Amino acid sequence: MKPFLLASGSPRRKELLEQAHLSFSVKTSSIEEFVDPNLTPADVVQSLSLQKAEAVAKVNKDAVVLGSDTVVVLDNEILGKPRDESDAKSMLQKLSGSTHKVFTGVAITDSETTKTFYSETNVTFYELSDEEIDFYIATDNPLDKAGSYGIQDFGATFVKEIHGDYFAVVGLPIASTVKELKAFGITPFK
Repeated sequence: MKPFLLASGSPRRKELLEQAHLSFSVKTSSIEEFVDPNLTPADVVQSLSLQKAEAVAKVNKDAVVLGSDTVVVLDNEILGKPRDESDAKSMLQKLSGSTHKVFTGVAITDSETTKTFYSETNVTFYELSDEEIDFYIATDNPLDKAGSYGIQDFGATFVKEIHGDYFAVVGLPIASTVKELKAFGITPFK
């Protein structure tokens, strides 16, 4: 069986793969992400996922490599990770009381085959007070997350409803990822 590598430093993606009982190592890529501004959000996350996976696969030619990327989209605007606390507050104020989309892309590649796919989930927030937003920002949790929130931490208290894959919002659509990995010979059963 080929070695399986996660091309991401995300602790959430690592936890999800561990929950699926997959054996893997983490090898982060240090690529400078390039995004074509003409791409749709679904294409953006697939492109970034593939860039990460290919960068790691280039130096680990005998491995199966998984890359992933997540963006939050509100009114056709992609909200990535915030630049600072002020940017995080602005994003959370925009998301307050509205429904946004979370796109998570996945790319799996080895020396012979490449597969990319994505998940789209609708998330609706309650109206947020400045006090709630300021409290959350003070935890530093929003500063490394697309859209400035984590559904798996205090950000969960903002969520009124979700339609789609919860785990994709966390950072990896784990069920579909495990199914796609089977074609690469990576399963929790071996």
